[in-house]
Amino acid sequence: MPKKTSANKEKTSAPKKAKPFPVPSFLRELLDAKAPTGHEFEAQAVCDKFVKNYADEYRGDVLGNRIATLNPKAKTSVMFAGHIDELGLQISYVDDRGFLYFNLLGGHDLIIPSGRRVLILSKKGVVRGVTGKRAVHLLSAAERAKVPETHEMWIDIGARSREEALARVDIGDPAVYDEALEILDGSVAVARAFDDRAGCYVAMEAFRRLARIEKLGVRVDAVATTQEEIGTRGAQTAAQDLNPTVGIAIDVTHATDHPDADNRKFGRVSLSGGPVICRGPNINPLVFDKLVAAAKRIGVPYQLEADARPTGTDARVIQMANGGVAAGLISVPLRYMHTPGEVVDLAVVDQCVQLLVAFTTSVEPGESFAW
Repeated sequence: MPKKTSANKEKTSAPKKAKPFPVPSFLRELLDAKAPTGHEFEAQAVCDKFVKNYADEYRGDVLGNRIATLNPKAKTSVMFAGHIDELGLQISYVDDRGFLYFNLLGGHDLIIPSGRRVLILSKKGVVRGVTGKRAVHLLSAAERAKVPETHEMWIDIGARSREEALARVDIGDPAVYDEALEILDGSVAVARAFDDRAGCYVAMEAFRRLARIEKLGVRVDAVATTQEEIGTRGAQTAAQDLNPTVGIAIDVTHATDHPDADNRKFGRVSLSGGPVICRGPNINPLVFDKLVAAAKRIGVPYQLEADARPTGTDARVIQMANGGVAAGLISVPLRYMHTPGEVVDLAVVDQCVQLLVAFTTSVEPGESFAW
Protein backbone atom coordinates (compact mmCIF):
# COMPACT_ATOMS: atom_id res chain seq x y z
CA MET A 1 0.00 0.00 0.00
CA PRO A 2 1.51 3.35 -1.01
CA LYS A 3 2.53 5.65 1.79
CA LYS A 4 0.25 8.66 2.26
CA THR A 5 1.72 11.98 1.27
CA SER A 6 0.56 15.47 2.01
CA ALA A 7 -1.12 15.47 -1.41
CA ASN A 8 -3.29 12.49 -0.36
CA LYS A 9 -4.49 14.14 2.84
CA GLU A 10 -7.99 15.51 3.03
CA LYS A 11 -7.93 19.20 2.34
CA THR A 12 -9.24 21.46 5.05
CA SER A 13 -9.98 25.13 4.68
CA ALA A 14 -9.92 27.84 7.28
CA PRO A 15 -13.33 29.29 8.16
CA LYS A 16 -14.13 32.26 6.00
CA LYS A 17 -14.51 35.66 7.57
CA ALA A 18 -17.88 37.32 7.13
CA LYS A 19 -18.23 39.89 4.39
CA PRO A 20 -17.33 43.35 5.73
CA PHE A 21 -20.33 45.46 6.67
CA PRO A 22 -20.72 48.59 4.50
CA VAL A 23 -19.92 51.55 6.73
CA PRO A 24 -22.04 54.61 5.87
CA SER A 25 -19.93 57.62 4.88
CA PHE A 26 -21.63 59.73 7.55
CA LEU A 27 -20.65 57.31 10.34
CA ARG A 28 -17.14 56.82 8.97
CA GLU A 29 -16.48 60.56 8.89
CA LEU A 30 -17.85 61.00 12.42
CA LEU A 31 -15.46 58.31 13.64
CA ASP A 32 -12.56 59.89 11.78
CA ALA A 33 -13.25 63.28 13.39
CA LYS A 34 -10.92 64.31 16.19
CA ALA A 35 -13.23 65.97 18.70
CA PRO A 36 -12.23 65.75 22.36
CA THR A 37 -14.62 67.31 24.83
CA GLY A 38 -14.62 71.11 24.59
CA HIS A 39 -13.00 70.95 21.15
CA GLU A 40 -15.73 69.34 19.01
CA PHE A 41 -15.01 71.33 15.82
CA GLU A 42 -14.33 68.41 13.45
CA ALA A 43 -17.42 66.46 14.52
CA GLN A 44 -19.54 69.62 14.22
CA ALA A 45 -18.33 69.99 10.64
CA VAL A 46 -19.36 66.42 9.80
CA CYS A 47 -22.86 67.04 11.16
CA ASP A 48 -23.04 70.27 9.18
CA LYS A 49 -22.11 68.40 6.01
CA PHE A 50 -24.53 65.48 6.37
CA VAL A 51 -27.52 66.93 8.25
CA LYS A 52 -27.99 70.63 7.54
CA ASN A 53 -29.64 70.17 4.13
CA TYR A 54 -32.27 67.82 5.61
CA ALA A 55 -33.43 70.27 8.27
CA ASP A 56 -36.15 72.91 8.21
CA GLU A 57 -34.00 74.78 10.73
CA TYR A 58 -30.36 74.18 11.65
CA ARG A 59 -28.13 76.03 14.08
CA GLY A 60 -25.29 75.89 16.55
CA ASP A 61 -25.30 77.35 20.05
CA VAL A 62 -22.77 78.79 22.48
CA LEU A 63 -21.88 75.36 23.92
CA GLY A 64 -21.14 74.05 20.43
CA ASN A 65 -24.24 71.85 20.09
CA ARG A 66 -25.62 71.28 16.61
CA ILE A 67 -29.43 71.42 16.55
CA ALA A 68 -31.47 70.25 13.54
CA THR A 69 -35.25 70.72 13.47
CA LEU A 70 -38.12 69.29 11.42
CA ASN A 71 -41.71 70.59 11.46
CA PRO A 72 -40.85 73.48 13.81
CA LYS A 73 -44.44 74.71 14.30
CA ALA A 74 -45.74 71.45 15.83
CA LYS A 75 -46.53 71.74 19.54
CA THR A 76 -45.67 68.14 20.46
CA SER A 77 -41.93 67.52 20.08
CA VAL A 78 -39.35 64.75 20.30
CA MET A 79 -35.71 65.57 20.99
CA PHE A 80 -32.85 63.21 20.11
CA ALA A 81 -29.49 63.65 21.84
CA GLY A 82 -26.24 61.91 20.88
CA HIS A 83 -22.97 63.41 22.05
CA ILE A 84 -20.10 64.19 19.70
CA ASP A 85 -17.31 64.70 22.21
CA GLU A 86 -14.80 62.00 23.11
CA LEU A 87 -12.13 61.38 25.70
CA GLY A 88 -8.88 63.22 25.24
CA LEU A 89 -5.80 64.74 26.80
CA GLN A 90 -4.94 68.41 27.30
CA ILE A 91 -1.43 69.85 27.38
CA SER A 92 -0.87 71.47 30.79
CA TYR A 93 2.91 71.89 31.14
CA VAL A 94 6.09 71.66 29.03
CA ASP A 95 9.39 70.93 30.77
CA ASP A 96 12.82 72.27 29.86
CA ARG A 97 13.61 69.22 27.68
CA GLY A 98 10.45 69.61 25.58
CA PHE A 99 8.33 66.84 27.12
CA LEU A 100 4.61 67.64 27.41
CA TYR A 101 2.55 66.87 30.50
CA PHE A 102 -1.20 66.61 30.32
CA ASN A 103 -4.56 66.68 32.06
CA LEU A 104 -7.30 64.15 31.27
CA LEU A 105 -10.43 65.14 29.35
CA GLY A 106 -13.14 62.77 30.56
CA GLY A 107 -12.95 59.58 32.58
CA HIS A 108 -9.80 57.60 31.78
CA ASP A 109 -8.56 54.29 33.14
CA LEU A 110 -4.95 55.22 33.96
CA ILE A 111 -3.61 51.88 32.74
CA ILE A 112 -4.55 53.01 29.20
CA PRO A 113 -2.67 56.23 28.31
CA SER A 114 1.00 55.20 28.31
CA GLY A 115 2.65 53.93 25.13
CA ARG A 116 -0.02 55.39 22.84
CA ARG A 117 0.38 57.36 19.67
CA VAL A 118 -1.53 60.64 19.96
CA LEU A 119 -2.59 63.50 17.74
CA ILE A 120 -2.29 66.96 19.30
CA LEU A 121 -4.76 69.44 17.82
CA SER A 122 -2.64 72.58 17.62
CA LYS A 123 -3.68 75.79 15.88
CA LYS A 124 -0.62 75.23 13.73
CA GLY A 125 -1.94 71.81 12.64
CA VAL A 126 -1.89 68.26 13.95
CA VAL A 127 1.27 67.38 15.91
CA ARG A 128 2.10 63.71 16.31
CA GLY A 129 3.41 62.37 19.58
CA VAL A 130 3.63 59.31 21.79
CA THR A 131 2.81 59.00 25.47
CA GLY A 132 5.69 57.83 27.63
CA LYS A 133 6.52 56.73 31.15
CA ARG A 134 9.45 55.00 32.81
CA ALA A 135 10.08 51.60 31.21
CA VAL A 136 9.24 48.47 33.21
CA HIS A 137 12.96 47.65 33.46
CA LEU A 138 13.53 50.82 35.46
CA LEU A 139 10.76 50.21 37.99
CA SER A 140 11.10 48.60 41.39
CA ALA A 141 8.90 45.63 42.23
CA ALA A 142 6.59 47.90 44.21
CA GLU A 143 6.39 50.42 41.37
CA ARG A 144 5.48 47.70 38.87
CA ALA A 145 2.39 46.86 40.92
CA LYS A 146 1.24 50.48 40.88
CA VAL A 147 -0.82 52.24 38.22
CA PRO A 148 1.05 55.40 37.15
CA GLU A 149 -0.48 58.74 38.07
CA THR A 150 -1.08 61.33 35.37
CA HIS A 151 1.94 63.43 36.34
CA GLU A 152 4.16 60.34 35.93
CA MET A 153 3.40 60.19 32.19
CA TRP A 154 4.17 62.61 29.39
CA ILE A 155 3.94 63.15 25.63
CA ASP A 156 7.08 63.00 23.50
CA ILE A 157 6.90 64.96 20.23
CA GLY A 158 10.61 64.64 19.48
CA ALA A 159 11.35 68.17 20.67
CA ARG A 160 14.75 68.90 22.24
CA SER A 161 13.80 71.89 24.40
CA ARG A 162 10.83 73.73 25.88
CA GLU A 163 11.22 76.49 23.29
CA GLU A 164 11.18 74.00 20.42
CA ALA A 165 8.06 72.26 21.80
CA LEU A 166 6.21 75.53 22.37
CA ALA A 167 6.93 76.55 18.79
CA ARG A 168 4.70 73.61 17.77
CA VAL A 169 2.08 73.33 20.54
CA ASP A 170 0.42 75.61 23.09
CA ILE A 171 -0.65 75.10 26.67
CA GLY A 172 -4.29 73.96 26.56
CA ASP A 173 -4.05 72.15 23.22
CA PRO A 174 -6.14 68.95 23.25
CA ALA A 175 -5.08 65.55 21.96
CA VAL A 176 -6.72 62.25 21.03
CA TYR A 177 -5.41 58.73 20.55
CA ASP A 178 -4.31 57.93 17.01
CA GLU A 179 -6.66 55.00 16.30
CA ALA A 180 -8.86 54.54 13.21
CA LEU A 181 -11.98 52.53 12.35
CA GLU A 182 -11.40 48.92 11.35
CA ILE A 183 -13.75 46.02 10.63
CA LEU A 184 -12.88 42.99 12.76
CA ASP A 185 -15.31 40.57 11.14
CA GLY A 186 -18.55 41.14 9.27
CA SER A 187 -20.40 43.93 11.04
CA VAL A 188 -18.23 43.91 14.18
CA ALA A 189 -15.94 46.93 14.16
CA VAL A 190 -13.41 48.69 16.38
CA ALA A 191 -12.79 52.44 16.61
CA ARG A 192 -11.52 55.11 18.97
CA ALA A 193 -14.76 57.00 19.60
CA PHE A 194 -17.83 54.82 19.18
CA ASP A 195 -18.67 56.44 22.54
CA ASP A 196 -20.58 58.30 21.40
CA ARG A 197 -20.25 58.91 17.68
CA ALA A 198 -22.40 55.79 17.27
CA GLY A 199 -25.15 57.50 19.27
CA CYS A 200 -24.73 60.80 17.44
CA TYR A 201 -24.99 58.94 14.13
CA VAL A 202 -28.17 57.17 15.28
CA ALA A 203 -29.77 60.48 16.29
CA MET A 204 -28.83 62.31 13.12
CA GLU A 205 -29.43 59.44 10.70
CA ALA A 206 -32.89 58.87 12.20
CA PHE A 207 -33.49 62.60 11.68
CA ARG A 208 -32.44 62.31 8.03
CA ARG A 209 -34.83 59.39 7.48
CA LEU A 210 -37.69 61.20 9.20
CA ALA A 211 -37.06 64.19 6.91
CA ARG A 212 -38.23 62.02 4.01
CA ILE A 213 -41.67 61.54 5.60
CA GLU A 214 -44.13 64.01 4.06
CA LYS A 215 -46.60 64.39 6.92
CA LEU A 216 -44.77 64.29 10.22
CA GLY A 217 -47.12 64.86 13.15
CA VAL A 218 -44.57 66.15 15.65
CA ARG A 219 -41.58 68.46 15.79
CA VAL A 220 -38.25 66.67 15.81
CA ASP A 221 -35.09 68.24 17.23
CA ALA A 222 -31.92 66.20 16.73
CA VAL A 223 -29.03 67.48 18.83
CA ALA A 224 -25.37 66.58 18.49
CA THR A 225 -24.46 67.42 22.07
CA THR A 226 -21.12 68.57 23.44
CA GLN A 227 -19.24 68.05 26.71
CA GLU A 228 -21.14 64.94 27.78
CA GLU A 229 -17.94 63.37 29.05
CA ILE A 230 -17.46 66.11 31.65
CA GLY A 231 -21.03 66.42 32.89
CA THR A 232 -23.71 66.21 30.14
CA ARG A 233 -23.34 69.95 29.71
CA GLY A 234 -24.45 70.44 26.10
CA ALA A 235 -27.60 68.36 26.58
CA GLN A 236 -28.55 70.36 29.65
CA THR A 237 -28.63 73.70 27.86
CA ALA A 238 -30.20 72.22 24.70
CA ALA A 239 -33.05 70.59 26.62
CA GLN A 240 -33.67 73.82 28.54
CA ASP A 241 -33.79 75.72 25.27
CA LEU A 242 -35.92 73.28 23.25
CA ASN A 243 -38.27 72.20 26.07
CA PRO A 244 -39.34 69.00 24.27
CA THR A 245 -42.30 66.80 25.11
CA VAL A 246 -40.10 63.70 24.87
CA GLY A 247 -36.31 63.49 24.99
CA ILE A 248 -34.47 60.37 23.86
CA ALA A 249 -30.76 60.05 24.59
CA ILE A 250 -28.80 57.70 22.38
CA ASP A 251 -25.54 56.47 23.89
CA VAL A 252 -23.52 53.30 24.38
CA THR A 253 -23.76 50.77 27.18
CA HIS A 254 -21.57 47.92 28.35
CA ALA A 255 -21.83 44.67 26.42
CA THR A 256 -21.29 42.03 29.09
CA ASP A 257 -20.76 38.99 26.86
CA HIS A 258 -16.98 38.95 27.31
CA PRO A 259 -14.69 37.30 29.89
CA ASP A 260 -14.65 38.69 33.42
CA ALA A 261 -18.11 40.30 33.19
CA ASP A 262 -20.20 38.93 36.04
CA ASN A 263 -23.81 39.11 34.86
CA ARG A 264 -24.98 39.09 38.48
CA LYS A 265 -23.31 42.47 38.88
CA PHE A 266 -23.58 44.00 35.43
CA GLY A 267 -26.63 42.40 33.81
CA ARG A 268 -26.67 40.53 30.51
CA VAL A 269 -26.18 42.56 27.33
CA SER A 270 -25.00 40.98 24.09
CA LEU A 271 -22.88 42.87 21.57
CA SER A 272 -25.09 41.72 18.68
CA GLY A 273 -28.38 41.29 20.55
CA GLY A 274 -30.02 44.48 19.35
CA PRO A 275 -30.65 47.96 20.77
CA VAL A 276 -30.71 48.26 24.56
CA ILE A 277 -33.75 50.00 26.05
CA CYS A 278 -33.19 51.35 29.54
CA ARG A 279 -35.68 51.07 32.39
CA GLY A 280 -35.50 52.89 35.73
CA PRO A 281 -36.33 56.18 37.50
CA ASN A 282 -34.50 58.24 34.85
CA ILE A 283 -36.89 56.84 32.23
CA ASN A 284 -40.51 57.85 31.74
CA PRO A 285 -42.50 54.57 31.96
CA LEU A 286 -44.82 55.53 29.10
CA VAL A 287 -41.83 56.30 26.88
CA PHE A 288 -40.28 52.95 27.85
CA ASP A 289 -43.47 51.08 26.92
CA LYS A 290 -43.69 52.93 23.62
CA LEU A 291 -40.08 52.11 22.73
CA VAL A 292 -40.66 48.41 23.43
CA ALA A 293 -43.88 48.46 21.40
CA ALA A 294 -42.06 50.14 18.49
CA ALA A 295 -39.32 47.49 18.52
CA LYS A 296 -41.92 44.70 18.48
CA ARG A 297 -43.93 46.36 15.72
CA ILE A 298 -41.00 46.58 13.28
CA GLY A 299 -39.40 43.30 14.34
CA VAL A 300 -36.14 44.73 15.67
CA PRO A 301 -34.58 42.61 18.43
CA TYR A 302 -34.08 44.51 21.66
CA GLN A 303 -32.51 44.06 25.08
CA LEU A 304 -33.43 45.55 28.44
CA GLU A 305 -31.15 47.28 30.89
CA ALA A 306 -32.05 48.29 34.44
CA ASP A 307 -30.53 51.44 35.96
CA ALA A 308 -31.63 52.32 39.48
CA ARG A 309 -30.10 55.82 39.45
CA PRO A 310 -29.88 58.76 37.03
CA THR A 311 -28.05 57.26 34.08
CA GLY A 312 -24.54 58.36 33.10
CA THR A 313 -25.94 59.78 29.84
CA ASP A 314 -27.60 62.89 28.47
CA ALA A 315 -30.94 61.43 29.66
CA ARG A 316 -30.15 62.47 33.24
CA VAL A 317 -30.29 66.20 32.44
CA ILE A 318 -32.94 66.01 29.72
CA GLN A 319 -35.41 64.55 32.25
CA MET A 320 -34.96 67.50 34.63
CA ALA A 321 -35.18 70.37 32.12
CA ASN A 322 -37.72 73.08 32.84
CA GLY A 323 -40.87 71.46 34.29
CA GLY A 324 -39.66 67.97 33.39
CA VAL A 325 -39.30 66.02 30.15
CA ALA A 326 -40.47 62.47 29.40
CA ALA A 327 -37.04 60.87 28.96
CA GLY A 328 -35.97 57.67 27.26
CA LEU A 329 -32.62 56.01 26.56
CA ILE A 330 -31.57 53.76 23.67
CA SER A 331 -28.05 52.34 23.84
CA VAL A 332 -25.66 50.61 21.47
CA PRO A 333 -23.91 47.66 23.18
CA LEU A 334 -20.16 48.30 23.32
CA ARG A 335 -17.12 46.42 24.58
CA TYR A 336 -14.05 48.09 26.15
CA MET A 337 -15.62 51.49 26.87
CA HIS A 338 -13.30 54.47 27.31
CA THR A 339 -10.38 52.77 25.58
CA PRO A 340 -8.89 53.42 22.13
CA GLY A 341 -10.32 50.04 21.01
CA GLU A 342 -14.09 50.28 21.49
CA VAL A 343 -16.01 47.49 19.74
CA VAL A 344 -19.60 47.58 18.44
CA ASP A 345 -21.77 45.67 15.98
CA LEU A 346 -22.62 48.07 13.16
CA ALA A 347 -25.77 46.09 12.36
CA VAL A 348 -27.08 47.02 15.82
CA VAL A 349 -26.27 50.67 15.18
CA ASP A 350 -28.62 50.59 12.19
CA GLN A 351 -31.27 48.76 14.24
CA CYS A 352 -31.12 51.65 16.71
CA VAL A 353 -31.83 54.06 13.85
CA GLN A 354 -34.84 51.98 12.80
CA LEU A 355 -36.15 51.88 16.37
CA LEU A 356 -35.82 55.63 16.84
CA VAL A 357 -37.69 56.31 13.59
CA ALA A 358 -40.46 53.86 14.52
CA PHE A 359 -40.83 55.36 17.99
CA THR A 360 -41.02 58.93 16.70
CA THR A 361 -43.65 58.17 14.08
CA SER A 362 -45.79 56.55 16.78
CA VAL A 363 -45.95 59.72 18.89
CA GLU A 364 -49.32 61.41 18.38
CA PRO A 365 -49.85 65.18 18.31
CA GLY A 366 -51.01 66.24 21.76
CA GLU A 367 -50.03 62.94 23.36
CA SER A 368 -49.36 63.20 27.07
CA PHE A 369 -46.63 61.33 28.89
CA ALA A 370 -47.80 62.35 32.35
CA TRP A 371 -48.36 59.37 34.63
